[in-house]
Amino acid sequence: MRARRLLAPAALTAVIALMAGCASGDPSTDPADPTTAPPADAGSFTLYSGRNEALVQPLIDQFTAETGIAVEVRYGNTAELGALLLEEGEATPADVFLSQDAGAFGALSAADLFAPLPDDIAGAVPQGFTSTDGSWVGVTGRARVVVYDGEQYDEAELPNTIDGYVDGSFDGTIGVAPTNASFQSAVTAHRVLEGDDAAEQWLTQLQAADIEIFDSNGAILTAVNEGAVDTGLINHYYWYRQAAEVGAENMRAQLKYLEAGDPGSIVNVTGAGIMAGSADNAAALAFVEYLISEAGQDYFVEQVFEYPLVPGIAEPEGVPPLESLLNPELDLSDLDDLSTTQEMLARVGLI
Repeated sequence: MRARRLLAPAALTAVIALMAGCASGDPSTDPADPTTAPPADAGSFTLYSGRNEALVQPLIDQFTAETGIAVEVRYGNTAELGALLLEEGEATPADVFLSQDAGAFGALSAADLFAPLPDDIAGAVPQGFTSTDGSWVGVTGRARVVVYDGEQYDEAELPNTIDGYVDGSFDGTIGVAPTNASFQSAVTAHRVLEGDDAAEQWLTQLQAADIEIFDSNGAILTAVNEGAVDTGLINHYYWYRQAAEVGAENMRAQLKYLEAGDPGSIVNVTGAGIMAGSADNAAALAFVEYLISEAGQDYFVEQVFEYPLVPGIAEPEGVPPLESLLNPELDLSDLDDLSTTQEMLARVGLI
């Protein structure tokens, strides 16, 4: 039995009540009645999603079904959408930005493009997994891991640090996705933890390791699972989602969690923020609150296998406890210098 915690969705409840015009004691307009259709005029907002459509569209549909709020979604790469928001500035049609990682929020926050979140939303997630100024809120946690071919290696044979994969022992066997936002945030964390020189040296060694380049984490997992490459750098939940579909016993690919504190073992977060011009959009606020509600957190745990960030929500079965992976030296708010990371990746020839 999974532990439960009921997070009071104040903004969401207020929006439903306001839009539905519900009256106490009238079951025909009671939003708690599962037979009651949500109001047709419950409002709308535009979402820029740096998260994959297959991962979040079912949650958006669930939100709309429960609230009647219409969501127009623009999907894209997190880094590209972040750059677009900077270019559009205050004229952006976006009301909410849903990011694949914490690093994408830095430049937007510095440009004052986010509206401050209410305290009950900003404070729902513990410090270390969310913004320090209330400009955005963390939604889920994702651990960086090494995926490896279980027919070629035993877990104990593999290095416990990210440096061990670029010492020549794994040349020609590593899959990476340099254009992926999670990979770029991991490199940014490497820079923060060990300095730019050390991070660039690691990237140079990685580039010289005859690596296989992929477009996404999912493609890396597939390649390892099919024996096309021996190892790869991905986020943990890709493996758990596929294992849930085919059975863990049928997975050739396996996961290696590196030492806590190692640059290759960061826990990054997805997050959401409301754009400055949409501070009064109640529908947008309701969606952000829904992401950290019990329903939203349960969706990401049960369907995506990511770590919940709201206290009291049980983690996915089988994953290491989140606290066992944390690096107390890393503040996710420091992952805001994505442009320097991208320049570094270009300089060494990875993008």
